[in-house]
Amino acid sequence: MEMHQVRYFLAAVGELNFTKAAEKCNVSQPSLTRAIKQLEAELGGDLFRRERPQAQLTELGERMLPLLKQCYDSALGARSLASAIKGGEVGSLRLALSRTVGLDLLTRYLSELARLFAGLEMKLLRGTAAELVELLKKGDAELAIAGTIDESWERLDRWPLFTERFQLLVNRKHPLAERPEISVDELRGQKLLQRSYCEDDVQTSALLRGHSIDPGSHNITTDEDLRVLIEADFGMAFAPRSMRTSADLATVPVSESELSRTLYVYGVAGRQRTAVAAAMLKMLRAADWSRYSN
Repeated sequence: MEMHQVRYFLAAVGELNFTKAAEKCNVSQPSLTRAIKQLEAELGGDLFRRERPQAQLTELGERMLPLLKQCYDSALGARSLASAIKGGEVGSLRLALSRTVGLDLLTRYLSELARLFAGLEMKLLRGTAAELVELLKKGDAELAIAGTIDESWERLDRWPLFTERFQLLVNRKHPLAERPEISVDELRGQKLLQRSYCEDDVQTSALLRGHSIDPGSHNITTDEDLRVLIEADFGMAFAPRSMRTSADLATVPVSESELSRTLYVYGVAGRQRTAVAAAMLKMLRAADWSRYSN
């Protein structure tokens, strides 16, 4: 099936006259008739009853009309989109984020991309470190942002953005919220929430166990859930400085703690990037992250 055959068919439907349809398509009437006959042969039956003064759709023609119109419209849409992408008018960003990376860190750069690419289409994906690597491998994401990923895949490129300390996130009404600093040992007996989805959870648990402190049995799967539970004074947790907080929460530095993480942007070595992904990578690497850095 050729698209010009479908176009001629739709023109004939609109005019119900092959001569007028041919004039509309700027082709000869025999050429239009021949193309429609070829389409009929492929579909296995007549699409029109050739009556005078007007042609009429057969039952097959009536049933094929919406399908062929959809097919033709989709082809035109695909052609238009391809032209826009080639001309830089439309772009897409497939970005994977760790569950520990707040989208508020990126909104200014996403806004800049939307300014540069008027037809920007974004696909934001979330996952654990292992899930982000799989998204990159499969091509479902072009870039990923996360903490340290222990992955031996030789094609995984990474560029550091900033390194930040962890601090204690606690309900503002909790007695510890008034302290300018606390020690790790003072967490003994407190209700702790474990960020098991965090790439750096292992070092947090190791620190606590090193001080004979139970890291907690409550496993939370998102930072948003963690915030809600701490706001309800259900417990407290170690969290990175860049994590967005609310007026109901306080952050307290913890002495004797070297907990920190480095955020990286990850990509696949040797894989060609779209103009949007290349622009995003350039902006992230050139950004001033000093407000979060140690």
